[in-house]
Amino acid sequence: MVQQEPAGALGLAAAGEAAAAKAEVRLSRRRWAIVLLFSSYSLCNAFQWIQYSSISNVFMRFYDVRAFAIDWLSMCYMLTYIPLLFPVAWLLDKRGLRFIALAGSALNALGAWVKLGSLKPYLFPVTILGQVICSLAQVFILGMPSCIASVWFGSHEVSTACSIAVFGNQLGIAVGFLVPPVLVPNVEDVEKLAHHISIMFFMTAGVATALFILVVIVFKEKPPHPPSRAQALAQSRPSAEYSYVQSIRRLLRNVNFLLLMITYGLNAGCFYSLSTLLNRMVIHHYPGEEVNAGRIGLTIILSGMVGALISGIWLDRTKTYKQTTLVVYIMSLLGMIAYTFTLSLGHLWVVFVTAGMLGFFMTGYLPLGFEFAVELTYPESEGTSSGLLNVSAQIFGIAFTIGQGQIMDHFGTKAGNLFLCSFLFLGTVMTAFIKAHLRRQQANLDNEQTRLQGSNQITDYGTVTCNPNPINSHSCSLAHTQRK
Repeated sequence: MVQQEPAGALGLAAAGEAAAAKAEVRLSRRRWAIVLLFSSYSLCNAFQWIQYSSISNVFMRFYDVRAFAIDWLSMCYMLTYIPLLFPVAWLLDKRGLRFIALAGSALNALGAWVKLGSLKPYLFPVTILGQVICSLAQVFILGMPSCIASVWFGSHEVSTACSIAVFGNQLGIAVGFLVPPVLVPNVEDVEKLAHHISIMFFMTAGVATALFILVVIVFKEKPPHPPSRAQALAQSRPSAEYSYVQSIRRLLRNVNFLLLMITYGLNAGCFYSLSTLLNRMVIHHYPGEEVNAGRIGLTIILSGMVGALISGIWLDRTKTYKQTTLVVYIMSLLGMIAYTFTLSLGHLWVVFVTAGMLGFFMTGYLPLGFEFAVELTYPESEGTSSGLLNVSAQIFGIAFTIGQGQIMDHFGTKAGNLFLCSFLFLGTVMTAFIKAHLRRQQANLDNEQTRLQGSNQITDYGTVTCNPNPINSHSCSLAHTQRK
């Protein structure tokens, strides 16, 4: 027996799809300015995340604290994100992109200025406060790439746009590995060390403030016209039809999304742990090589950015989300194994090569996960799905950083890296079980077919027929079932 659709829900879905089919789809020239500006203040925030860990031995001596205390300056970013994801995702849905962009860039600038009050060895609590404020800004930043890509970019460029948006965060980490060892040399005199640290903090605060002003001037809520049929459908949905709590429940009942959430967390958690502890690993095997430790981190990130760009372009052309994600995950595992067994060989150039291979796939995986999640969960909010992925990443990042740090202290760096390899292997196996139900791609196809059907209802005599229900039945059914 066929179950009848509720008339009200069916009417809302049909009306929404009819409006989406009639909406004018046009790309805005401002879209590139929006994504580049977002990438810039995301870069600044990511730089502040890693600026302590990339020269952890220097800050340990300056503030006279243990390595674990410096590690927590990185992990506070992860810890803050977990409880604040849902309030910020709710704000994204209720207040929109512009409000979230203003809040994120403002907090990022505020945290940078607070750090300028921590230029004495006894003021470590002040630098913690500044870092916590910056970690609050990160909550308003991490879930934005897929949302900006969907709202501002066409269906054939969303993956590329998402990769560019993620680039900012990755490039910020790269700069955070490269610049601090150069600006803050490991000198013995504490006053000179404080002077070098102040230069770094002043530069960061100035850049963060300039970016906040640009956000106020340039960043808009959305383009005048929807950039794709899927976005037109999302915008035509009545606000009363959307429930934030129900959306989260639907996401947590989506088995494929749950698998992706775990596997994304495992991969990103390994990356967070590796980034936080990289300085300690390299200095252990190559004493006095703080600058080269930063350059190895830079190599990991830059190669990952190339990997992300290539994978984004590949996805836009092929839409092979599952296959690409699985291949990249397997190569991340192989790269981690290679890095693990070459770190202690005594040849820095070999470490640079294997770290570059690892970064190309491990860092390049991050935007893949965002886009795959949007495909699996459409028409749910991109901010909510991305936020849940990031919560998973923060939880695993904290666990892996603490776990790997303790293993390194007791059993050495190789054992700590093998610890990460084991979880990357688990993530690879779980990725193989994800089914590629690409709902956003299907929505674009269905809405295009609906638009064409509505414009071709002409009889052989040249008269227009009146079609009481021009909505594609499969599309209507899909939209309805996704909102149950």
